[in-house]
Amino acid sequence: MSTRPGTAFDAFLETTAPRAAERRDWTPDDGALPALYLSHGAPPLFDEAEWMDRLFAWAQGLPKPKGILIVSAHWESAPLMISSPNAGTPLVYDFGGFPERYFKMTYETPDASMMARRVAAAMPDTEPVHQSPSRGLDHGAWVPLKVMYPHGDVPVLQLSIPTHDPDRLMDIGRRLRPLREEGYLVVGSGFMTHGLPFVDFHHPDRIPGWSADFDVWASEALARGDIDELARYRSQAPGMPYAHPTVDHYIPLFVTYGAASEQEQAAETVIDGYWFGLSKRSFQLA
Repeated sequence: MSTRPGTAFDAFLETTAPRAAERRDWTPDDGALPALYLSHGAPPLFDEAEWMDRLFAWAQGLPKPKGILIVSAHWESAPLMISSPNAGTPLVYDFGGFPERYFKMTYETPDASMMARRVAAAMPDTEPVHQSPSRGLDHGAWVPLKVMYPHGDVPVLQLSIPTHDPDRLMDIGRRLRPLREEGYLVVGSGFMTHGLPFVDFHHPDRIPGWSADFDVWASEALARGDIDELARYRSQAPGMPYAHPTVDHYIPLFVTYGAASEQEQAAETVIDGYWFGLSKRSFQLA
């Protein structure tokens, strides 16, 4: 890893990002876009060339969506809320202790008003959507999207996490499923393990047992499409509660599964491995 903040990201912008111009726009003939779960990472992942290459290649293999609806671990708010749909929505720098460069990054995306209306219409009267006109995009959205869609040419909207209940999150995802058929990308953004208080930052290559054990358990459940097992993570998953002392980075996957065409389907892992001992497992569902 480079000791200069963002050096790998600069190289990515110069050598890799221009290929984003080769993408074709989504059309109805493409059918539904997949539902994604991303282990999004903190800004220092802009120093991880391999992570950026794999994330970019993932997006490169998909048609360019009409818009991106992302449910980030970093916005827990009830009732259900959406971020500002305005063009050029500012970023939320919801982190601390990192180099100044990361507090100056920008990601100006197009107007997302059409998507905001579509999301609001998808929800039932029992789950109304409220708009937070001052809420920008937090790092659970803009860190991965600056790599996946580096030109900032796709409308982006965030949806809050109003509950920790897997069933309710699945139901929210089910309501969003038709958006995938209309060319919108539905993304849950978290981190497959997120035991930050228990990470040894002096030994970044050391993988704690609690992180490895949880990741193996999750990968096996994902490979079976066993949503019931995934929902029993508090009692069944090894490595708890160290893997997730808070559950905000795990539960976005229930929105992803809810938005899938079939809820008991095997997930396709696209990114795996570890960063400072935390599992980067990221997957997609048809």
